[in-house]
Amino acid sequence: MSLTTPQLRQLLTSRPFHFFPRIDSTQNYALQWLRDGAPSGAVVIADEQLMGRGRHGRTWHTPPGVALAISIILYPKVEALSQVTMLGALAIAETLDGLGATDIGIKWPNDVQLNGKKISGVLPEAVWDGDQLRGVVLGMGINVRVDFTDTELERTAISIEPALGIKISRAELLVALLAHIDALLILLGTGELYNRWKSRLNILGESITMMDVNGLIKGTAEDVDPQGALLIHAADGTLHRVVAGDIALGE
Repeated sequence: MSLTTPQLRQLLTSRPFHFFPRIDSTQNYALQWLRDGAPSGAVVIADEQLMGRGRHGRTWHTPPGVALAISIILYPKVEALSQVTMLGALAIAETLDGLGATDIGIKWPNDVQLNGKKISGVLPEAVWDGDQLRGVVLGMGINVRVDFTDTELERTAISIEPALGIKISRAELLVALLAHIDALLILLGTGELYNRWKSRLNILGESITMMDVNGLIKGTAEDVDPQGALLIHAADGTLHRVVAGDIALGE
């Protein structure tokens, strides 16, 4: 079923939103809306996204009708900024809980996995005015019925409907996701949100290989700190604190 503006207006009631049947990037639009003074919680929704953005400048195409692609505008305190990624991943995981999914984990830092495969991604982007934080746009994408059969992503990506064997209304999924975001916003910047995010991580204690800006690191994913950085205990005994990078299991 296609998303429509009247349907979303009825479901989202007083929440400000912009819906696009087709757009280059919900993230780009939301960033400009934030600069123009959008209220907290305002959301940009797309049925088809031509150039969705991910980490490290990666882009992808979200075909119409198969995924949930949104960007939500938030105004956290600067000291809570590092937890926005945690909030996004945790909100998606808890939304999947509500659908009856059981094998849910977060692959550090922000990929939500179902049955060991990626089902969603999260991208926060902050807007600054000098050294003053203006706000954050939290981009989120969830695979609902994307068909990865016979593609290079078949081994690593998954969608809700084939995984759970149920039909999903993307509009109702959006409402549930936004409700979880609203509830978690109350906890933003607290130890409780950090602990709930950490408890979902599926990499702690595992042997990993990571490529970050400083090169290749091999060791054990030992812990995460309250700012969300991963602590890797390398084979030579050194402890590396990593804030971003690509991870593979095994050494």
